[in-house]
Amino acid sequence: MLVVPGGMSKDTCDGMTRRELLRVGGSAVFGVNLASLLSSDRANAAEQGIAGGQGFGQAKSVILVYLQGGPSHLDLWDPKVNVPDNVRSVYNPISTKIPGLQFTELLPNLAQVVDKVTMVRSMSYTPIGLFNHTAAIYQMLTGYTADKVSPSGQLEPPSPKDFPNFGSNIVRHKPTDVPMLPFVMMPRPLQESNVVGKAGTAGFLGRAFDPYYLYPPGDDMDMAKMDKIRVDDLKLRPEVSRKRISSRARLRESINAGLPAIEKAVAKYDLNEYYQQALSLVVSGRARDAFDLEKEAEGLRERYGRNTFGQCCLLARRLIEAGTRVVEVNWPKVANSNNHSWDVHVDLSKRMKTQSAPMLDSGLSALVSDLDERGMLDETLVVAVGEFGRSPQRGVSTSGNSNSDDGRDHWPYCYTAMVAGGGVKRGMVYGKSDKTGSSPLEKPVHPKNLLATIYNAVGLDPLMMQMNHLNQPRELVKGEVVTGVLA
Repeated sequence: MLVVPGGMSKDTCDGMTRRELLRVGGSAVFGVNLASLLSSDRANAAEQGIAGGQGFGQAKSVILVYLQGGPSHLDLWDPKVNVPDNVRSVYNPISTKIPGLQFTELLPNLAQVVDKVTMVRSMSYTPIGLFNHTAAIYQMLTGYTADKVSPSGQLEPPSPKDFPNFGSNIVRHKPTDVPMLPFVMMPRPLQESNVVGKAGTAGFLGRAFDPYYLYPPGDDMDMAKMDKIRVDDLKLRPEVSRKRISSRARLRESINAGLPAIEKAVAKYDLNEYYQQALSLVVSGRARDAFDLEKEAEGLRERYGRNTFGQCCLLARRLIEAGTRVVEVNWPKVANSNNHSWDVHVDLSKRMKTQSAPMLDSGLSALVSDLDERGMLDETLVVAVGEFGRSPQRGVSTSGNSNSDDGRDHWPYCYTAMVAGGGVKRGMVYGKSDKTGSSPLEKPVHPKNLLATIYNAVGLDPLMMQMNHLNQPRELVKGEVVTGVLA
């Protein structure tokens, strides 16, 4: 189903919910939660960061391919040779379009488009306590560590006090300039065990900046769930004509004119302006059309892969093309699980070859090449990364989990990310891991530095301040831009 967030929480600094305010104006006739679509305070939106610096503002939009679960860098894009058997990948290395750069045989398609991207082989951080998925996901997507972590590494459920997801920060300060959904997350929530959605909200920014959650029906094993998308929330109700909408708008104006107290309450939200934006979104059909994958040629859909991940990558391109600012494609399997999850504590040799890797290879390679062929890659930043990598040695415990001889445990000390477009260099490897993929030999990149680079690409100073739920100033992220990946 399409999940549209509700109004802003009363626990936020905004006080009265925006849904309550908008309902006065009759906006409920649209059949869509306007609070999740509209920006707040124009003054806040005017904060653009400090212009300047390498790569600043080169990207108009961002696609994050978030590989929740922690993919094994050693078995995908940083294989090692001349190492002990329990370190060496069970998959053979293959050449890529970058001389001297090897992937494993699991990524033949990505090997042919790697000349369009930069591979960062030195992602690294030292965790606080046990490096559990939830804590690592939170850090990767917000740039901050959680205040409360249980001895097992588990976090509390999502809270209005959380730091915002990077996408929420971007759309708050860089609102869309066309009637389009600003931030879309799909096809499932971030999740480990019973902690659902942590790091996937706007946190202390308020629910107005939450993503538009596109979670089609079907479980994680349903590879056809993207064919079940329903966009009724973005349609006019049959009984509501455009003429009737105009009449409702005039009624709203009359009500506001007669109720000065209400006008005063909503003044800071520039309600009239955002009401018009919402009207444009619903009436134009722009978002509704973007969700229609049937408009794509069958051959292109096959190229992306007729599975949940592949079709999400295709939809991400369509949304960006229509004007969406940020799309986050979450790997379509809960972090700590089996089958096509990246959490390969057991059955690595079977699961990666037959389930997860083929989907990643076709979907991500098609996304990069399709964007490039359409002339969109230079203005679209694409990032593919997980919360950590996997242990150099198979069959050992590094996080308190048990592992079979054919499994790798969690490993945050060294892993790989892929970045492309949006001012990023092409055909380059940044950083280097040691001979066993255990730690960076050079140029380590912390998750907060990768986020700083994303903010820089869209024209935001990573160190710009915004107020949290306690009205305290906080940086977007306390990180440094990785200038070495920028063209």
